[in-house]
Amino acid sequence: MRNQSQTSQSRGLSRRSLLLSAAASMAVAACDVPAIGPLSTGPAADPSQPVPVALMLPGGGGNEERETLARNLENAARLAVADLQGVEIDLRIYQTGGSAERAAAMAARAINDGAQIIVGPLFADSARAVGPVAAQAGVNVLSFSNNPDVAGGNVFLLGPMFEPTATRLLTYAASQNKGRVMILSEQNEAGEVGARSMRRAADRTGASIVASESYEFSQRGIVDSLPRISSAAQSSGAQSIFMTASSAGALPLLAELLPENGISPSSFQFMGLTRWDIPPATLQLSGLQGGWFALPDPTLTSQFESRYRAAYGSTPNAVAALAYDGIAAVGALASRGGNAPFSAASITQGSGFAGVTGVFRLRADGSNERGLAIAEIRDQRVNVLSPAPRSFAGGGS
Repeated sequence: MRNQSQTSQSRGLSRRSLLLSAAASMAVAACDVPAIGPLSTGPAADPSQPVPVALMLPGGGGNEERETLARNLENAARLAVADLQGVEIDLRIYQTGGSAERAAAMAARAINDGAQIIVGPLFADSARAVGPVAAQAGVNVLSFSNNPDVAGGNVFLLGPMFEPTATRLLTYAASQNKGRVMILSEQNEAGEVGARSMRRAADRTGASIVASESYEFSQRGIVDSLPRISSAAQSSGAQSIFMTASSAGALPLLAELLPENGISPSSFQFMGLTRWDIPPATLQLSGLQGGWFALPDPTLTSQFESRYRAAYGSTPNAVAALAYDGIAAVGALASRGGNAPFSAASITQGSGFAGVTGVFRLRADGSNERGLAIAEIRDQRVNVLSPAPRSFAGGGS
């Protein structure tokens, strides 16, 4: 640490706040879920009839936040249904209440109702519960989760995943001669999963991990770890600092304290595994100016948000686009016909799908890859440095 007084830091803590509990409940949930069963072939479709599709949502339990998420997901799904051409979808809604037990029961009901594929649920524990129920009937699941430990067998994830994001950022960093990277992660489940994803991604890129440091997930834990973090950054020869922190967690405090302790954006390239443009107030943090992060195609995202506002009078939550993508993929598969349009082989075809925020494809291990842009925070605004590819044939270095 540079010669900054501990007293100054203590005064600073009294006026800073971290929404640690919010971050702890974010996207990456339970990580002890085994891969599920063999790949499903899926039921045969009757081309003369609308395709029965189950949409599993987190509403119905009385929780206001989950009810809002459910409405956003359903609204986006209905936009996607309206956009389909040459195929009809019989969209059937099943509310899980955010409960794994209820999700399993709803999956059984959906299959009994004739669902040929399940889109949702959102939460990892619900996806874990739904997977085996659907597998028994040969039905595949397109979950909104991004938890890699839920993926596998008949469960395919639509949520944005850490490892492809890390791969995109590290590949770009290496191309800009900033590929000597120090990982900075929080000591909790999300941080550990993120750090592992970074290491795996580095093996496939020209970047190298030269140091890795973590901090206890608390205000005091961050302050106490700063001397060690600063020393590692300086001694390792790192060119970039790759952070797992989110805007709802440690990121605001790190953005303030790192420059005060010898880790400045003028000396190191800051990079983030999470979206640094959500909420927009994050863009105003002085310590993140010049920082890089990955995001879906901004032009397509803006178009989707405009359409959603025109239809429903409000701005969609970021997860809403996943429901559109799920229904769009189902429609594309159904339009191709065949005896098993929703088989694992069809779902994982290499060219992928055209999503509302960009291209994406699903992998045989249940994970996904999305076409992402690289953006820089410049003058408190998002500036795209490398555009998102519009296909998986190339582009987006």
